[in-house]
Amino acid sequence: MGFSCGIVGLPNVGKSTLFSALTSIEVPADNYEFCTIDPNRGVVPVPDERLTRVASLFDPDKITPTTLEFLDIAGLVQGASRGEGLGNRFLAHIREVDAIVHVVRAFEDDDIGHRCGGVDPVRDLDLVQTELVLKDLETVHTRLAKTSRAALGGDEEARRVLPALERADALLDRGSPARELSSADLHRLAGLFLLTAKPALCVVNLGDDQPEDDPVARAAARAARARGMEVVAVRARLEAELAELPAEEQAEFRAEMGLQTSGLERLIAAGYRLLGLVTFFTTVGTEIRAWTVPAGTPASRAAGRIHSDMEQGFIKAQVIPWLALSEAGSEAAARSAGRIRAEGRDYAVQDGDVIRFLFR
Repeated sequence: MGFSCGIVGLPNVGKSTLFSALTSIEVPADNYEFCTIDPNRGVVPVPDERLTRVASLFDPDKITPTTLEFLDIAGLVQGASRGEGLGNRFLAHIREVDAIVHVVRAFEDDDIGHRCGGVDPVRDLDLVQTELVLKDLETVHTRLAKTSRAALGGDEEARRVLPALERADALLDRGSPARELSSADLHRLAGLFLLTAKPALCVVNLGDDQPEDDPVARAAARAARARGMEVVAVRARLEAELAELPAEEQAEFRAEMGLQTSGLERLIAAGYRLLGLVTFFTTVGTEIRAWTVPAGTPASRAAGRIHSDMEQGFIKAQVIPWLALSEAGSEAAARSAGRIRAEGRDYAVQDGDVIRFLFR
């Protein structure tokens, strides 16, 4: 599926519990540091009511949602940028993912220790960001020295990249993440795989009965937003327990608690937005399927997500927005009403498009 989010944070903040709740995969979540060493991986279906609505018009044998991959990465500690704890392995695993889900702990629990003492999610946010920034600063310093020498020697490519490296060096030296650079600079420096260039969101992990407007949770949310991060509050332990129940019982418990959607559904949706993804739907044989592509993807490349032959032999795309199809009541009625458009290979696929690709 191609898009992944790495779950990161200090030890014992609830990363593995959150991962278990998201993926329904049991992983160690013991009360000691580094009970997770190699990252656990799980693929999560993206909840989408539109897929259900579209499927109801076709009565398919199979309905396939789009997915995101989550990685539960070992806990970071202060000094990770210098190799402390599992520092180098931790940082290498972050390089693999498309986005970072940063979990901070807002709940009190005497039975679960905290490496830094008392619960302070703002401190924890700063600590993790500092370690990532320091590692990026090391990377940029190394490349800057090499590029400066090459530029002095007349290397034209080095001269083009050097200003972006200098701006990155100054930004990181102030303690700010690389994602605050311009899109042009980020493009020039893409080969460095800077950790803080990745989009990031913050999960505030609450206790089972802890309200989202709890002062500690509010402080964490403010701090995360000030750092340009989207925020989702989740009761990871409660969600993990609910994930073990049948769907009907989960719905009953959520109704009793007055919850329309789970924190996990909001997290998945936020991850989808964070990565700038859109969903389109196809009807192939007796299957209705959702597909994930970056916003702005041309129709021919979207067809290639299904099969490379479809991209190479692309003729046109027959497109209708899902809502227009739903209002028409059937594909035949939509076609009769002239609601289905023919689009060429450069058409930018829109979120919610229902598409039939024609190809040689």
